[in-house]
Amino acid sequence: MAPALRLALAMLPALSIAAPAPAPVPALSARDGGVGDIVGGTAATAGEFPYIVSLSQSGSHFCGGVLVNSKTVITAGHCSVDTSASSVKVRAGTLTWASGGTQVSVSSIILNPDFKENSDGVPDNDVAVWHLSTALPTSSTIGYAKLPAQGEDPAAGTTLTVAGWGTTSESASSLPAALRKVSVPVISRASCQSEYGTADVTDNMFCAGLTAGGKDSCSGDSGGPIVNSAGVLVGLVSW
Repeated sequence: MAPALRLALAMLPALSIAAPAPAPVPALSARDGGVGDIVGGTAATAGEFPYIVSLSQSGSHFCGGVLVNSKTVITAGHCSVDTSASSVKVRAGTLTWASGGTQVSVSSIILNPDFKENSDGVPDNDVAVWHLSTALPTSSTIGYAKLPAQGEDPAAGTTLTVAGWGTTSESASSLPAALRKVSVPVISRASCQSEYGTADVTDNMFCAGLTAGGKDSCSGDSGGPIVNSAGVLVGLVSW
């Protein structure tokens, strides 16, 4: 049976995140059919994920993102392809994607130059940097993600936490109003490749989820954070 989650570990080799000597940041990928959701999760609490942001276009949430400093967000590359900075907004510091917190405009979007999609439409090096027009200082509800050491690769069996506003089932037609979270174990890359093939699961990726299903990310979760027990960002939801 296929794992419920695929998480891609894509580094940021060529993208400046406007921080002194930043470590490359891994990106995760969860198979979500386009926008991603939290299946089998629970409600997040205020301030639990102070670095998560909602990316919206025309007033509708379409992807998550992670605040890494006051003016920089990282998200999935596939959330950023053919996306104009002037057409999107970033909302931070709230559990609800549609209201509350602080919403700011985006000044530029930089897609990883190595981003690509294979013949199956599966993205690789799936990460982008969004620069904000207005700084988002830290507060009781806004903070910046802890970045991993360069080359960090979560070991099989490690429990990670995914957060997002994605749908709560594959058949759901609307997004939940409030932020949700779910804990999932890392699956070995070899096991993941045996299920999906080496063409889809590259060395830039890692997989997480339950082989029996029931817990997963889904539509709307793409670009959102995957963190370890220490609260360190280890990836972004991708496919």
